[in-house]
Amino acid sequence: MTEILSRIAVLKKQRSAVILAHNYQAGDVQDIADYVGDSLGLSIAASKTTADVIIFCGVHFMAETAKILSPNKKVLMPDASSGCPMANMITAEKLIELKAKHKKAKVVCYVNTSAEVKAKSDICCTSANAQKVVEAIKDTDEIIFIPDKYLGLNTAAYAKGKKFIFWEGYCPIHMNILPEHILKLKKLHPKAISLVHPECRPETVKAADEALSTEGMMSFVKSSKALEFIIGTEVGMIYRLKKENPDKIFYPASELAVCPNMKKTTLEKILWSLEDLKTEIIVNEETAKRAKRAIEKMIEIGRQD
Repeated sequence: MTEILSRIAVLKKQRSAVILAHNYQAGDVQDIADYVGDSLGLSIAASKTTADVIIFCGVHFMAETAKILSPNKKVLMPDASSGCPMANMITAEKLIELKAKHKKAKVVCYVNTSAEVKAKSDICCTSANAQKVVEAIKDTDEIIFIPDKYLGLNTAAYAKGKKFIFWEGYCPIHMNILPEHILKLKKLHPKAISLVHPECRPETVKAADEALSTEGMMSFVKSSKALEFIIGTEVGMIYRLKKENPDKIFYPASELAVCPNMKKTTLEKILWSLEDLKTEIIVNEETAKRAKRAIEKMIEIGRQD
């Protein structure tokens, strides 16, 4: 293991590379990364570096986003087969068909989608800013929200005066975190605050104390005086929470909340990626240009705060 870590450090310097790890990655992958966080935050951070190579430890749509925001950098995935089931539930062709049925609607596209789908959307959103993005749309009351119907439903509950058209997409991991998981742990740990991801079912969100993005969870826990937390998201998140808050205790809402695609990345694969530079992610130039427009519209809304 020490030899692998040493070799990665040498090659990272030789390649002028930066390593990004999503919050759901395994602990040893998080430990070796230069940046750990959510998918969009990682892509923005990488775009601001002088690195020539980005090693993205996550799933495919995340690496595509990094390439869109850093077109002149080489973006590599240690395991290029790591996809996102939710992102795969919507295609550009299916979105075009949906838009044809709702010509007055604006398309709000969750970042958990392919570059081709982003390119056909009006604006992107994250789990943290979905409500703000929807509220910023003033020229229509109709919103096509893709692909996660649960994030859409949880957003619609607070976005008054908007008509939502949902796509039947979902995250298999978050969908299976149920209200009874939260309620059972609340009985076992009455002092614990329960935090769930807004990709969870609305009834699960209702059972919890807060619905927050992964970075929202990090901020909440750091600033909270509470010492115990129930965490309703992919279990990899707990590694970072413990590492940055060693004095606090975390209970996974479900031990089964494990994304197998996120766990495909290993230290060995990171090393091979740096050695061979073959697992490169390419995005068509015109697609990237259109997708970037949707991403930048979202980022601009954040700047208006």
